[in-house]
Amino acid sequence: MKKPVVDQDSCTGCGLCPDIASNTFKLNDDGVAEVIDPQGDDEDTIQEAIDSCPVEAISWEE
Repeated sequence: MKKPVVDQDSCTGCGLCPDIASNTFKLNDDGVAEVIDPQGDDEDTIQEAIDSCPVEAISWEE
């Protein structure tokens, strides 16, 4: 099963991913995105968040 992963070194903390898929992503105390539930939102919603990332810091991992 694939799951979303965030490259926290690349993340700028723009907040788009939790705005789009709030059950999957959140901004942590350092202001960067992290996955809180890999299946928190449906795959299409997670893909929309991945596609919206301006620095391409989110990807799918098998």
